[in-house]
Amino acid sequence: MRTQYLMPSRRLLILGLIALALGTAVGVAAAQQDSGAPVDVAGHWTIYARNPDGSSDTKTVEIKQSGNELSGHFKGPNQSGGIEGSINGSHITFRTKTREIMRFWGQVDGDTIRGGFGIKGKHGEFEAKRASN
Repeated sequence: MRTQYLMPSRRLLILGLIALALGTAVGVAAAQQDSGAPVDVAGHWTIYARNPDGSSDTKTVEIKQSGNELSGHFKGPNQSGGIEGSINGSHITFRTKTREIMRFWGQVDGDTIRGGFGIKGKHGEFEAKRASN
């Protein structure tokens, strides 16, 4: 009788270990994909922004890339200055070195970046297009 009670417990244990192993393998594969080589974002980008107040405008950024690190120059309607940031896989983040700091974040897909930005605690959305060479 005792064997009958152990068999389901062993089966559950084995099934649990298999599920854990599969879950770990999927997690490792996803982490490797996310931490892969950064995509190339160097170049001149035009940013089409929907501002926190609902208005729209155009900004530009010239991005220089060294591995995962980004630098360059930002120009908006009211301010301009340097940038600093990073790229991890296809996830980009950078901030302006301007009077009113702006922070940008998003996903890169070829010659397009889609994401959000923040200034003075308010947030907007943007889409940026890279100029063709």
